[in-house]
Amino acid sequence: MERTGEAIKRTGGQLIVEALKANGVKRVSCVPGESYLAVLDALYESGIDVLVCRQEGGAAMMADSWGRLSGEPGICMVTRGPGATNASAGLHVAKQDSIPMILFVGQIGRDMKEREAFQEVEYRRAFTEFAKWVGEIDDARRIPEFVTRAFSVATSGRPGPVVLTLPEDMLVEEVEAPQARAYTRVESHPGKQQIAEFEKLLKSSQRPMVILGGTRWNEQAVADFQEFASRFKLPVGCSFRRQMLFDHLHPSYAGDVGIGINPALAKEVKDSDLLILIGSRMSEMPSSSYTLIDIPYPQQKLVHVFPDPEEIGRMYRPDLAICAAPAEFVSAIKDLEPPALPLWAERKSAMHDAYLKWSTPPETGPGEVHMGPIMSWIEENVPDDAIFTNGAGNYATWLHRFHRFQKYNTQSAPTSGSMGYGLPAAVAAKQLFPDREVVCFAGDGCFMMHGQEFITAVRYGLPIITVLVNNGIYGTIRMHQEREYPGRVSATDLVNPDFVAYAKAFGGHGELVEKTEDFGPAYLRARESGKPAIIEVRLDPEAITPAKTLTQIRNKA
Repeated sequence: MERTGEAIKRTGGQLIVEALKANGVKRVSCVPGESYLAVLDALYESGIDVLVCRQEGGAAMMADSWGRLSGEPGICMVTRGPGATNASAGLHVAKQDSIPMILFVGQIGRDMKEREAFQEVEYRRAFTEFAKWVGEIDDARRIPEFVTRAFSVATSGRPGPVVLTLPEDMLVEEVEAPQARAYTRVESHPGKQQIAEFEKLLKSSQRPMVILGGTRWNEQAVADFQEFASRFKLPVGCSFRRQMLFDHLHPSYAGDVGIGINPALAKEVKDSDLLILIGSRMSEMPSSSYTLIDIPYPQQKLVHVFPDPEEIGRMYRPDLAICAAPAEFVSAIKDLEPPALPLWAERKSAMHDAYLKWSTPPETGPGEVHMGPIMSWIEENVPDDAIFTNGAGNYATWLHRFHRFQKYNTQSAPTSGSMGYGLPAAVAAKQLFPDREVVCFAGDGCFMMHGQEFITAVRYGLPIITVLVNNGIYGTIRMHQEREYPGRVSATDLVNPDFVAYAKAFGGHGELVEKTEDFGPAYLRARESGKPAIIEVRLDPEAITPAKTLTQIRNKA
């Protein structure tokens, strides 16, 4: 850093870190690369925590989990070419899940462009589908401008990921540039006339139904809406993997509107005369492959509250369109007065009773290990504020259907269905909330996608607990395979390592569960170890869903 008169010259690397600090960044995940050494050097004494990861996809998923749980952009740094393309898995999660995130990518020198230089990629062409905005900073003096814009774009409207590429030679230039300032958050609010129309529609309905989803919620908004639902006696569901938005033991909770929806709940959604979507896009998974709500004209009257006008009316034509962030909408309606005797009160109670019955785990199943009693043990012994993470696979059904989420910010899971997400998400969650228990649910196939990040948890002393459901197959694909091509097993069998030895080799704690009754003691030992832990649960592959075995699916029973 060189002083010239009153101005201070800084390198591009120093300006990047200065801009991150100005915007309140406290941690970044990365896999280092020579293309952004100047940034790594500027991080050396910055006070920003740097989590060194073992693969860029895991690093990007950690950044997504930070953004998901904090509401502020998660920051990830990777090198060019293979590093950046590895990170695209995390970008895709953030894009489909509406999560604020900024990916910084080291880039080739500016004088080498268009020659297919070593690891050269034109990121605007490559990443446009994965990000809200892809920018390249060619002039170090414009770093404050670009970074401020990145934070604004990532958090405004429908949040999402931003990619900024950093030419290697730009990062070592010393320039005069303005001191970075924090970005200004953009909020969208409902109008008074819209709130009046919403009140009119609600009070004139007989079978209303609310579905909560998306991002841009906060703890106060969740609490306020639960109080609103109590006063109005409204039935409330949560969309796919957004279950932490409503207390499942609240008398208004009707269940999750996602994969494997309770048929009784699906019927109630279809039979509603007023459907209120708050923050939810109602994409393929929560809409049961676009069958719950007619496109483009729903049978029900529809109120759609969403923070981005481009999404409202994209598939479903609403009767009332409100462009507002969920938290702002809830703030605007929380003081509305309910009718004296809501027509829908009994329906709400019946829907909650149906949810409680649906979310009661089965006691038995094929094999020596039964997931139903394991889920019951977890409900009784894991704190209400524990954070649950997972990736994708049939194993996740046990968590989504039978864990009764009660508090906000207790879930970090991909609505995009990305395998491998659970472990890096848990690492990020534990660093963000070190005093809370963090439980990663993973399948054997899912875990091995980013299992190397277990060493990241060990390195930084983050005692996450991974419940690894091992059935020796890619379970979801096998289930579909047996349904569509019965008995013709192809490419879905797995050979796995000894996961207990794996955990111990990395410096963590390992447990093996081969009988149902072994789970509770194994979990308690994992917790007491104070180390990152893997509890391998050996599940019979026949136990493919809570309701059906593989044999039943094969025989279409």
